Amino acid sequence: MVDAAAPRPSSAALSALWPLIAQLRPALLGFLLLTLITGAAYPAVMLGVGRLFFPDQANGSLVSRGGVVVGSSLIGQAFSRPEYFQPRPSAAGSGYDATQSSGTNLAPANPKLIAQVGQAAAAYRARNGLSAEAPAPIDAVTSSASGLDPDISPRNAALQVPRIARARGVAPALVRRLVAANTLGPDLGFIGAARVSVLRLNLALDRAAPMPKR
Repeated sequence: MVDAAAPRPSSAALSALWPLIAQLRPALLGFLLLTLITGAAYPAVMLGVGRLFFPDQANGSLVSRGGVVVGSSLIGQAFSRPEYFQPRPSAAGSGYDATQSSGTNLAPANPKLIAQVGQAAAAYRARNGLSAEAPAPIDAVTSSASGLDPDISPRNAALQVPRIARARGVAPALVRRLVAANTLGPDLGFIGAARVSVLRLNLALDRAAPMPKR
């Protein structure tokens, strides 16, 4: 039942609201159009271009062995056995966790970071048979900003060569050749520094100098 005494919108009020109502239609149409362009069309085009011209990168830069995916050349993973080159430390989750990518976020003068670096350097020297005074490469004792760095420096790799040669029972010269073959130069020849892909190097080691079956 309608209350005849209830106030009704005046023509003046409707006239004031009409400009707002008139703007609502183009605003909604613009929202839908931009959603389709930026949320559907643009990603679809970029995906198509990526898969056409950069299929490896668009699919995650996956690395396979015997038809089985063993990792990605973009994300590091843990190698702890003495016969393998070991990667840069990771602070991402429990290690190299892409869902928790991050660094330590500790300042260079933070006592906790200084202690961590000191412990990592001592462990690195002991693991690779270095003297207590031998300088450890920075990438061997600190994590990267992402915690996912898949590469190490050529110096880091060179210091690990004797340990790996002993563990695999091969000449150090063979291991050094594999390091050189898996060393990448700066991007475009001048961006960044030379680096060694740990995953690809360890796979090359398994092919060239497989460990005896136990």
